[in-house]
Amino acid sequence: MLNIIRERLHQGFRTLNYPFVSPAISPRFAGLPSITATSCKGCESRACLAACPTGAVRLAASGPEIDMGRCLFCRACESACPEHKIIFTHEHRLAAYSREALIVRGPAAGEGVDQPGIRQARGEQKRDLSMFSRSLKLREVSAGGCMACEADVNVLGTLVYDLGRFGIEYAASPRHADGILVTGPVTENMRQALLDTWEAVPEPKIVIAVGVCAISGGVFCKSREGCGGVDAVLPEGSVDVYVPGCPPNPWTILDGILSVAWKKRMVR
Repeated sequence: MLNIIRERLHQGFRTLNYPFVSPAISPRFAGLPSITATSCKGCESRACLAACPTGAVRLAASGPEIDMGRCLFCRACESACPEHKIIFTHEHRLAAYSREALIVRGPAAGEGVDQPGIRQARGEQKRDLSMFSRSLKLREVSAGGCMACEADVNVLGTLVYDLGRFGIEYAASPRHADGILVTGPVTENMRQALLDTWEAVPEPKIVIAVGVCAISGGVFCKSREGCGGVDAVLPEGSVDVYVPGCPPNPWTILDGILSVAWKKRMVR
């Protein structure tokens, strides 16, 4: 018993005071993409398009755009770009209220060459979700995922993240939940299960799509066994928060959940 107490005192306080303190994330973490104002004239082959395995990179009149709803954050486009126009930062706050807000574009015409391209803000919430700001119960649905996103969702219950301190818990039954948190591309075998779970949650309810598979189907977007993500299955406008990543960092997932359930000041 004394050894246990001694070890506990040695370890100290492990829960990070998030969101008031920024988390320490590995320098290898690929976060929010940035598109600089450098020219694409030196690249006739459009190497970034060819390198992207999911079609997340596309060319617009102002240059390349990155859809984080399709992006695997593999950094293949960053490595392929000879002009170093695409850079992945270490920003972990990626969640958005709409698919459009997941698009990262280059700087507008007239902005400085050193001005990085940034996405829009999270976007506008589709409806008032303030009723969930003190207590939120979520039913997790693994809709055919590889268990990577599921693992990072589950780790939020550990003492470093301590999801429960925000009044957020996972519910055993959708009938006792305020909404659902979905991972995976939604396979045909899970399509009806997802619909049944969503219908069992009482109104008003929220939906959080976690991971590129849940948002767009990810690497399985063209598979005949996949449905193409949550938006393709649930009624239009059902998804309230999109959390991109493959898989998203646990801090990214926590930030996405808190964007719905916690209205206090967030770290900037």
